[in-house]
Amino acid sequence: MADKISPEAEAAYQRIHASDDFQGLKKAYLGFVVPATIAFMAWYLLYVLCSNYAPDLMAIRVVGNINIALVWGLLQFVTTFGLAYWYSQYSARRMDPTADRLGEEFEQEINR
Repeated sequence: MADKISPEAEAAYQRIHASDDFQGLKKAYLGFVVPATIAFMAWYLLYVLCSNYAPDLMAIRVVGNINIALVWGLLQFVTTFGLAYWYSQYSARRMDPTADRLGEEFEQEINR
């Protein structure tokens, strides 16, 4: 059975949720995630569309038996890991300090 949330914890959460710092945290998060997701999905969809509707383009050989389709497919993995790394750096620099401070405020407020 789930633990009941104390009135103090609920009040602290509501106060922090309404704070300018929390709103800034949400804005920073969405400011990264939304454009990055749209860009990555467009990049991936372009790969799928070209694979289906531009087979001659995808069949162009780059080196030996390695064609554009293989290179582009492998770049999808590189992009995924690059985006994850970029997000971790962004988060550590722009969001984690505020999130840590808000978490500490919450803990102090409910442990009084």
